[in-house]
Amino acid sequence: MIAAWAAVPLIACSPQSNNNDSATTQTEQVAETPNYVPHGWLAKTLPEIAAGIKAGEVTSEELVQSYIARINRVDWDGPTLQSVLSLNPNALADARAADAKRVRGETLGLLHGVPILLKDNIESKDLVATTAGALALKDNITGRDSPLVAGLRDAGAIILGKANLSQWANFRSNDSMSGWTALGGQVRNPHMLDRNPCGSSSGSGAGAAASMAAGTVGTETNGSVICPSNANGIVGFKPTVGLVSQQYIVPISSSQDTAGPMTKSVTGAAMMLNAMATGDAKTDYVAALDVDMLRGKRVGVLRYSQGRNNDVIEKFNAALKVLEDAGAVLVEIDERPEFPSDFGTSALNVLYYEFKSTLNEYLADTPDTVKTRTLSDVIAFNLDNADVELALYDQSIFDASEETTDLNDPVYTKARDSIQAATRAGGIDKLLADNNVDILVAPTGAPSSRIDPINGDVWPPFPGAGSMAAIAGYPHITVPAGTIHNLSVGFSFIGAKDEDAKVLSYGYAYEQLTNLRAEPQYLNSAEDLPDVAAAMRRKNFD
Repeated sequence: MIAAWAAVPLIACSPQSNNNDSATTQTEQVAETPNYVPHGWLAKTLPEIAAGIKAGEVTSEELVQSYIARINRVDWDGPTLQSVLSLNPNALADARAADAKRVRGETLGLLHGVPILLKDNIESKDLVATTAGALALKDNITGRDSPLVAGLRDAGAIILGKANLSQWANFRSNDSMSGWTALGGQVRNPHMLDRNPCGSSSGSGAGAAASMAAGTVGTETNGSVICPSNANGIVGFKPTVGLVSQQYIVPISSSQDTAGPMTKSVTGAAMMLNAMATGDAKTDYVAALDVDMLRGKRVGVLRYSQGRNNDVIEKFNAALKVLEDAGAVLVEIDERPEFPSDFGTSALNVLYYEFKSTLNEYLADTPDTVKTRTLSDVIAFNLDNADVELALYDQSIFDASEETTDLNDPVYTKARDSIQAATRAGGIDKLLADNNVDILVAPTGAPSSRIDPINGDVWPPFPGAGSMAAIAGYPHITVPAGTIHNLSVGFSFIGAKDEDAKVLSYGYAYEQLTNLRAEPQYLNSAEDLPDVAAAMRRKNFD
């Protein structure tokens, strides 16, 4: 049992000495406003930052110093977003090396010198643990890059550190709270600090929105790139499963897991995917972006998935009008695909089986410093450290997963085949073919609910079709569609298997016509809004 939380080291390196570095003023140009909105280079998108480095207007070293200072000032202090879990002690040296290479004319790629944060379930060879936010993995320093990280490095990216997340990628308890880890605490939504950052890639979403790095990497099993991108008001892209390697990522599901880029712009996401992708279908995603992509295309409007929130429906209809004005032909789809009656149970069982199998395989390959070598070991560890690990909720998902057998069990294979058939041939493929459409669109999700450490995640009915895309393993992009009471919502494009370049391009065309990304304002709650505050106060009508 760990007696004192303070005894647990959280940060791989302390950047406090950089707080007063002159680079901060060089890159941000002026001090931040009291509501922590950034200025200068840190306010820019990834493509703008990459172009600035290339033109010699800013150095990678200056950017890394300024991001570290901002993480100290805003993420770990100030509004205390807690979106960053650890910093890479090699980041400054790597940035200086990147600058020196550029001076010598040795450019590496589109991301040369660009600082990137990784979700802390993705391994990098730096002296930083890959923890999934769990005490059991606090010493998991593997010394190896996942293939996606190797690709980012080859393109010149600087690994700034690791983003906080929902512990074990939000697959520990049925009563969990998105964005909480034992190591990093609760991630907060920078638009409204008492609001849920959503999904397991919560730190990647909040960190990208709040300018803690030029871009971040998240992972998704069922909504964990898309939902935090919706909630934090950024672009999130979930690729076709298999396009980005799953190797050296703390796993949940071999059939659904994928990493994806999370950034302020579609071009930035495409630049990151160029570096991250290793699958056979890989192409140049930046070159494929086309502002006229919507012209003449038949767009399937998933009207059945628009939900009941009138504000969300209004944003959805406004986005559809943009598509129509751009020359798209809208095709209304009112009928939801028919799924088997046991679909929900089967979908969860697939994850239970795959989690036990893939996690046991992963843990067996960790360094000797990691003492938990199986899921059963982790369950026991959490019970021994219940004051920290089980302080807010249980490990009911771990327990259910541990009760499964292996991936040869007919119960598993039948469930997997059933849900994949329903979401692929009977789902997205059928919707595209039966309606003769090129792409499907839907609202991404609801405005973010409140963080609730007592009841866990409590969400309103959720619109959209993200779960269908996730289980099918098909590409899905969300692009900011504006705000509702200062909370961001997104607009989604979903396509067929391996149509990643097309899905990105549809998102790009919509983004270029709208530019609806909102800079976070760090409100404490909805009652910081004058109209909401007035409505909440008692009135005297005498």
